[in-house]
Amino acid sequence: MTAPEEKPLLKVVKGTPDDYQLAALTAVIAGLASTQPAEEKPERRPEWANPARRVRRSLQHGPGAWRASGFPG
Repeated sequence: MTAPEEKPLLKVVKGTPDDYQLAALTAVIAGLASTQPAEEKPERRPEWANPARRVRRSLQHGPGAWRASGFPG
């Protein structure tokens, strides 16, 4: 039983690198492949841009309404 032919991990297209250069390149590529991508956190929206702040409660009527409009409780 023969083993299937494997594709090389790296292929030199131009130039003649020595063993040390290939080892350095392999180490860099292996290091990059082993790192995990950073978690993407959802962009936090500032509170002043919250659309709910545009909606206003209805104003109270009656005595003291002017005070309640400035100091909602």
